[in-house]
Amino acid sequence: MSVQRLSVKNLLFVSFTLFSMFFGAGNLIFPPFLAAQAGSLTWRAMGGFFISAVGFPVMGVAAVALAGGLHELAGRVGKGFASAFILVLYLAIGPFLAIPRTASTSFEMTVIPALSSLGISLGGQGGMIRFFAQLGYSTLFFLLAAVLALRPEKLTECLGKILCPTLLILISVIFTGCIFWPLGPYGKPGPAYMDGPAVRGFLEGYQTMDTIAALVFGIVIAMNIREKGIRQEAAIVRETVKAGIFAGLLMMLVYSALAYIGAPVGQSAGANANGARILTYAAGSLFGSAGRGILGITFFVACLNTCVGLLSSCSEYFTIRFPRISYRAWIVLFALISLFISSAGLERILKVSVPVLNALYPVTIVLIILSFLKRFVGTGRGVYGWTVLFTGILSIVYALDQAGISIPLIEQAFSLLPGYGAGLGWILPAAAGSIVGKCFDK
Repeated sequence: MSVQRLSVKNLLFVSFTLFSMFFGAGNLIFPPFLAAQAGSLTWRAMGGFFISAVGFPVMGVAAVALAGGLHELAGRVGKGFASAFILVLYLAIGPFLAIPRTASTSFEMTVIPALSSLGISLGGQGGMIRFFAQLGYSTLFFLLAAVLALRPEKLTECLGKILCPTLLILISVIFTGCIFWPLGPYGKPGPAYMDGPAVRGFLEGYQTMDTIAALVFGIVIAMNIREKGIRQEAAIVRETVKAGIFAGLLMMLVYSALAYIGAPVGQSAGANANGARILTYAAGSLFGSAGRGILGITFFVACLNTCVGLLSSCSEYFTIRFPRISYRAWIVLFALISLFISSAGLERILKVSVPVLNALYPVTIVLIILSFLKRFVGTGRGVYGWTVLFTGILSIVYALDQAGISIPLIEQAFSLLPGYGAGLGWILPAAAGSIVGKCFDK
């Protein structure tokens, strides 16, 4: 039997699809904000950012493909853990956090600036006019996303061939403008980046949520590869890994372009500027109101891409786990839940997301790393179980701290761990857990 392969053209389209699913509004705003804060230390900080926001997502796609699925990978810890972890993962990356964030972010970055340019104000957060305006926008946004997600095997046709190239062109316009009309020299690094800029950049990469998303996107990518005529399981795994690598390289290029845009404008955009305002300032300085319009469309396309990918991935998984409810019914249900949660506003959603990410991210990273070290540590439940247990304890402590819940005695004890203050205190316990687990396996 001959080895099946995707054509170069189809591999590119599948890779574009995966990139589109990864690349949402958060991916747009974090690199320029990081660069504006890091100033002359931008590329050191971006080195750490590349590891957590590009390297681990690509490894995550490969880990799930090579393990034969997310349930098989998490099942190395135990069946109970796999069921609970995957359920929490899909709910966090789906209707309870990430999907609502796509609508809230696109509203804040598309509708609000457009109305402001016309002299129309919707009032502050919590106002009834703003609430109903956001509710109406989110309804239309999720309706469009749900329609596009109804045919998950056809996402390559929509995301890969249309929306992804559109997004790349829009970003390229702003980046090209910065090359021809530089916005100034890099500024001075802020206090957060003076010591250990790479570590700070690594932690900022958590906010993209892409390492978690990588574990759930594989099911849709494999479906699109099968739609291209690939039937051999080994070939599907190989083409999935290749698509992940290409999507990762594309993300690095785009992140570098966004950092290049943000690094010179940190001080000019204002002391309290976030990533969105930095991009707005850069686009407006280069192209005036047309630039702000381009940026608004860019945010909308990025958010829509990610929303469609997340709706499709989550609905596909829940259809497999609870087959009595159809795929289309899950799409509608998740869109309605996301619509309800998105009405809380972007600020509240982001406030909840930080503790959740601090709880999930280290455990996710550990699972991915262990899958690539199986030649040395094996796949025994001892290694996986003890490593995840030790990592999970630190992750929960970090999450509670971010949520404003302090346990002084525990925090004082854990503060002795290397890297604890920088958010990396889980690394040593994870290593210790793998050694203890290896002894139990033997």
